[in-house]
Amino acid sequence: MILEVKGINKSFSGKQILHDVSFTVTSGKAMGFLGRNGAGKTTTIRTLMDVFKADSGEFILDGKPFVPTHYRVGYLPEERGLYGKEKILDQLIYFATLRGANHKQAKESAEYWIERFELTYAKNHKLETLSKGNQQKIQIAQSLLNDPEIVILDEPFSGLDPVNSQILKEVIVELIQKGKLVIFSSHQMNYVEEFCDEITLIDKGKVILSGNLKQLKSDMGQSRLRLKANHVSQNELISTLKEHVKDISIDYDKHSLIIECLNHKTKQDLLEDIVRLKIDVELFTHYEPSLNDIFVMKVGEEHA
Repeated sequence: MILEVKGINKSFSGKQILHDVSFTVTSGKAMGFLGRNGAGKTTTIRTLMDVFKADSGEFILDGKPFVPTHYRVGYLPEERGLYGKEKILDQLIYFATLRGANHKQAKESAEYWIERFELTYAKNHKLETLSKGNQQKIQIAQSLLNDPEIVILDEPFSGLDPVNSQILKEVIVELIQKGKLVIFSSHQMNYVEEFCDEITLIDKGKVILSGNLKQLKSDMGQSRLRLKANHVSQNELISTLKEHVKDISIDYDKHSLIIECLNHKTKQDLLEDIVRLKIDVELFTHYEPSLNDIFVMKVGEEHA
């Protein structure tokens, strides 16, 4: 399946929230939908799910207008909406039947996900008696009932500890491997980077970057290099380079210096400068930005 989001605009009370939002999602590849709080991620997802009507634009699935009720869609909204005073198993069965399962199918699906999230002991407990993290796992379970074809998870890792986060990671990887169409919305870059092939970055309701994550990293790191020297501090190395080497821009992180070659200076030119200065090199390699680096860079450029 290929889902195309085309030119979505949305306003509330005369204030435009989404501005021509467009991106594409393909089955078998998770798309990380990224942005700061208030960037427009949740509004986009709600228009996709027909919770809100878009002012203009369209959602196309395999060449036809996308109607959520015509497909098995698993949706985890940012605001949670299960019933605190109802038993866990009972309400998961209820939600599964609302999505078209008979009672037997609903019970099997509910019990499978309760067990998958290691909550069998609590299946007859009221939801409000569980910890925040365990309540979140039940919220996620309801989005996966009845084997959805399309899975949309809005901030799924909220409230999960490292152990439960690992369980959810494994579930998401399985969904991808089964060829599901997965949209994963978050502002937590480390989780997205682990299993998303594609990313879309939104800021102030505008898409400012969209594409294959590996290719974006390669493109954005093209003119940058990592440099680390033995027996010298970062500050001393920076001072030496600034004094003796032209046409470079120097940044750094906790691992090494990050050097950008300017004005047609090449990697070979820089290496010759380093040899001339008799710097004892520990690391000299291509720089590949992290997803967090890309996010900070692109959002910073947008605000600048």
